[in-house]
Amino acid sequence: MYKLFKRTLDLIITLVTIILFLPLLIPIMIGLKLTGEGYIWYFQERVGFKNKLFDIWKFATMLKDSPNIGTGLITTKKDPRITPMGGFLRSSKINELPQLINILRGEMSIVGPRPVMKKSFEQYPEHIQKVIYNVTPGLTGIGSIIFRDEEDLITNVKEKGGDIWDFYVHKIYPYKGELELWYQENASIYTDIMIIFLTAWVIIFPKSELYHNIFKDLPKRAF
Repeated sequence: MYKLFKRTLDLIITLVTIILFLPLLIPIMIGLKLTGEGYIWYFQERVGFKNKLFDIWKFATMLKDSPNIGTGLITTKKDPRITPMGGFLRSSKINELPQLINILRGEMSIVGPRPVMKKSFEQYPEHIQKVIYNVTPGLTGIGSIIFRDEEDLITNVKEKGGDIWDFYVHKIYPYKGELELWYQENASIYTDIMIIFLTAWVIIFPKSELYHNIFKDLPKRAF
C-alpha cells in the first residue's frame, strides 16, 4: 500500500509542479541559452535504485568542464565555475526541477536518498553502499534537509586549509549514510509528507532546525 501511495504521490506532485512552474521554467531556459556557455541542460550519470546507473537531469549551473577545474566534483560557496544564473538556480533549488522528468520515468521519487556519482558512492562505508539504494533515490530527502548548508561547510573547511575530500569521506558521507538508513527504517506516508514540507521550510528558513522537533530520533550529527 505504501509503495503504491508513494508512486501515486510522485506522479501527482510532479504533474502539478510542472504545470505551476511552466511560466517560470520557460524564461529560465531562455536565460540559460543566452548566458554562460549557452546550454540549458546538464546530464550526469548517477547511482540509482539497486545501484544501477542512470542519467540525472538538471539545469546547467556550472561550466561544462567544471569536473576538471578547481575543486573538481566538490562545489564551494561562490565557486568561480558557477555560471551567471547558476548561483540563483542553486540557492533556490530550481536547478533540481528538471529531475521531475526522472521521476516521471520512474528513475527517481520525490523523497529518497539523493543519487550521487559513482566516485562519490564509493566513499560511503561498505555497509551503506549495500543498502542505501534499496529504495528509489529522491529529489529530496532527510540528508538534503540536514545538509542544506553543505557548500558552506565545505567552504569553511577549504578556507581553514583543510582537505575537503577527506572531510567528505570521513565526516559527510558516513553521516549521510546513517541518515538514509534512518529513513529506510522509518519510511511511511507521514515521513515522506513531513520531508516534503521540511524541504520547502528550510529553503525559506535556511537556519531552521525544525526537523529535530518533527523527527526526534534522528542520528546525531558530530560536526
